[in-house]
Amino acid sequence: MGEVLSSSSRKEQVIRVAAELFREKGYVASSMRDLAQKLGIEAASLYSHIKSKEEILHILCFDMAADFMASLEEVEKQQDLPASEKLRKGIIGHIQVMAQDLTASAVFMNEHRHLSQPSLRDFLLMRIRYINRFKGMIEEGVATGEFKKSIDKKLAVMTLFSSLNWMPMWYDPKAAIEPVELGFQLADMLINGLKQNK
Repeated sequence: MGEVLSSSSRKEQVIRVAAELFREKGYVASSMRDLAQKLGIEAASLYSHIKSKEEILHILCFDMAADFMASLEEVEKQQDLPASEKLRKGIIGHIQVMAQDLTASAVFMNEHRHLSQPSLRDFLLMRIRYINRFKGMIEEGVATGEFKKSIDKKLAVMTLFSSLNWMPMWYDPKAAIEPVELGFQLADMLINGLKQNK
């Protein structure tokens, strides 16, 4: 006898398999028929679990955005930390969220642009707020003299996120380096470039 999945477990399975499909083929080229075939069910029965392909993309993008925000909020609670340590913990948290599900992370990074309005606008606003909170850590470090006054803060934060967000494309979970260690190494490279020369 096969395992009987609850409705919520089946929906989670649909979303997980859809993420794999979107990563393989891209969101636009993927169809609900493709998804049903990958799941081994009839296309008609797929609609009892999910309304549309876009609903899946919405869930993937906004659930992951919530995880990123929750990770950052944990860092921001530690107000007594110097800016460099907040930034380090923020970087490590970001990498840990991505490492939990590299497939969903790749979809989040590459396919969010296919959300329709107003979801796309809401998503982009969330992303801007999230990035600006990291920029705030850099600004704090400059203000306290921990980071160089000469740095371009926008360039610094864009360099940071360019480095972080490529991770789903190259990181191998079977590799020797664990996500936390990867976070420490990446944070060292980026933060050391911001710090004042002693």
